[in-house]
Amino acid sequence: MASRKFRIALIQLAVGEDKSENVKRALSFIKKAKENGSSLVALPECFNSPYGTKFFPKYAEAVPSGETSLALSAAAKEHNVYLVAGSIPEEDNKKFYNTCTIWNPSGNLITKHRKVHLFDIDIPGGIRFKESETLSAGNSFTTFNTDVCKVGVGICYDIRFPEMAQIYRKEGCDVLLYPGAFNMTTGPLHWELLQRARAVDNQLFVACIAPAQVKNSDYVSYGHSQVVDPWGKVIAKTEFDEGIVYADIDLQVMENVRQQIPVYSQRRSDLYDIVKVQH
Repeated sequence: MASRKFRIALIQLAVGEDKSENVKRALSFIKKAKENGSSLVALPECFNSPYGTKFFPKYAEAVPSGETSLALSAAAKEHNVYLVAGSIPEEDNKKFYNTCTIWNPSGNLITKHRKVHLFDIDIPGGIRFKESETLSAGNSFTTFNTDVCKVGVGICYDIRFPEMAQIYRKEGCDVLLYPGAFNMTTGPLHWELLQRARAVDNQLFVACIAPAQVKNSDYVSYGHSQVVDPWGKVIAKTEFDEGIVYADIDLQVMENVRQQIPVYSQRRSDLYDIVKVQH
């Protein structure tokens, strides 16, 4: 029986205003992740551009023909890894998207995920941010297969919508990846809570990949990239600084949880049908 164990690397990258330097640093960390035994490597949300609505149009590229995509393709092939490339601002038909590209070990673009739920919040005394000022929303969910498991992908705010994770579980996913740049208001409150909730509810692994904290930036990331197992335990994490988080994933842990606490086999489908509300 083929092994269902693998190493994942989450690259918590410090992002500046020099796009080429951002990509160059990402590539150096991908190389290091492979050297340390990783077969699945993930980058943070908006890793080639500062996170901010004023930056998205300036930094946007076509996918897969832009300079960042070409560099990612070459890196995935050179290092023989599955590469979940965080996200970049994508331009397509005069619209802009927050887009995660996914590359296989042959360097082929196997799929991409456009952020479905745009980050539009206004917290008095906290933070106001409106992605919809420049970005358009994606309209589809995204999964892909590796040699050992099936992976579902969301971006940042997508993690707040449990239905999305439930659909991924129904589609047979073992791991959910969310590149995300939570901030210093919502991060301490909800970052870990949401990851553990998605993991426990759906009995799978959840990994979230953040940019490192750059204190003088317009948008200050909470950082804290981490991996949560199907029991809801945080098995690997970091704090604010740039670096790589490694986790050795054993999918037998997931199988054990699903056998011991058979949530899905006991779920009554009739209770999850759409309920008509009488007025």
